Amino acid sequence: MPDQSAEAPVLDLLAKMTVASAEATNLDDQTMMLVRIAALVAVGAQPASYLLNLGVAEEAGLDVQDIRDTLLAVAPIVGTARTAAATGNIARALGVALEVADELAATESRR
Repeated sequence: MPDQSAEAPVLDLLAKMTVASAEATNLDDQTMMLVRIAALVAVGAQPASYLLNLGVAEEAGLDVQDIRDTLLAVAPIVGTARTAAATGNIARALGVALEVADELAATESRR
């Protein structure tokens, strides 16, 4: 099997950066993920960034209401346009996740 880091060097680097960030903070997993979601909103992140973080947020025990509450909390700071864009990008990310899950299920059922 080929070295995964050779196949996906960007994802490997992002994973290493995320681990280093998590080790450097004293925040609990839920708080860290809420901060990361807020930061994604603030920088105008694309759906792929939300896709990478929403799964981890769910694993940390966060749910849709927690994400909504985060959007509501940052809206006065980042503004209407960023908040609306974030909502759309989160929806797109979730749509991609559903499509991937459907494709995986279809592939499994053909085996």
